Amino acid sequence: MYRSFIKRSIDISITILALIGLSPIILVCGLIIYFQDFGPIVFKQKRVGKNGRIFLFFKFRSMPVNTPNVQSRETDKLKITPFGKIIRRTNIDELPQLFNILKGDMSIVGPRPPIPSQTNLIEMRRENGALDCRPGLTGWAQVNAYDFMPEEQKARFDGEYAADISISMDLKVILKTFVYLTKKPPTY
Repeated sequence: MYRSFIKRSIDISITILALIGLSPIILVCGLIIYFQDFGPIVFKQKRVGKNGRIFLFFKFRSMPVNTPNVQSRETDKLKITPFGKIIRRTNIDELPQLFNILKGDMSIVGPRPPIPSQTNLIEMRRENGALDCRPGLTGWAQVNAYDFMPEEQKARFDGEYAADISISMDLKVILKTFVYLTKKPPTY
């Protein structure tokens, strides 16, 4: 019951409240990003969702216009805008994913959505049941992460989450996310 109905209802309710409460931050960030270089405010990227379905993933744009798509472990090679450094450090760049949650492409908690070229990770998730989950804004692998975690370990955490989707597991991930967000941010 939780997995199929209650989880989605909670996602929608919390997301609507978050969008209302965070709307001033979202508006200010959008204006700063736009006036920084007059490019798009939101970065859109194809990601792999539930059951392997491709969807458009949203983030505030933190890099100059026309920056190529790369895996997250390769972003240190790319240029980041001055404001992009701030929104990445504070994870504000993730706020547009609230719209992905409303659309039903994502959940608040679930495995982070990979890009289609991460075929090894996708296949491991298919094998352990994690690909059957809606991807999340935060996830069990992320709150147990360290920089450049191997895909095998990430998939293992994702599989653990898929095997134990419950309100207690989701609350545990959310609480650990707040702890994770207070850690010293990476430098870009």
